[in-house]
Amino acid sequence: ITYGKGVFRFALDTSIGEFLYVEQMKVPQDGGKKIYSCNEGNLHSWDEPIKDFVKDCKNSGYAARYVGSMVSDVHRTLLYGGIFVYPADKKSKKGKLRVLYEGYPMAMITEQAGGLASTGMYLGKIGRILEVQPEHIHDRCPIIMGGERDVSAVLKLYESK
Repeated sequence: ITYGKGVFRFALDTSIGEFLYVEQMKVPQDGGKKIYSCNEGNLHSWDEPIKDFVKDCKNSGYAARYVGSMVSDVHRTLLYGGIFVYPADKKSKKGKLRVLYEGYPMAMITEQAGGLASTGMYLGKIGRILEVQPEHIHDRCPIIMGGERDVSAVLKLYESK
């Protein structure tokens, strides 16, 4: 949970039926484990910087972990490090995940835990997910979130293109 000043982890204690505080969550400062999480089935239709980043991950000892649930994948990223990517593609130019009830909440939690949450190149510029201005309730945006080491690497690839 976050109230805008850090992220606090709770776990259900079934013996008393209550959630108990476990710890304050922080993305590992050194980037943590080398894990990338994305649906590689869409790789062929991604922007070149995203393709290049995934290729670099494969060539540099990163482990691929993709559950297919943003919350699960981002939770693992917060605990152990790495990056979660759900970019736009040629078919879904604005991405597939919804800004208001997928992008914003997970970006807020990620940033409050010390990570970064970016859209990558979206609507002609690189920006934070929390700065996207939706026009409709179901608007979508690309998602790149996780530790600074990995998100910054993706953004540098965009900036160099």
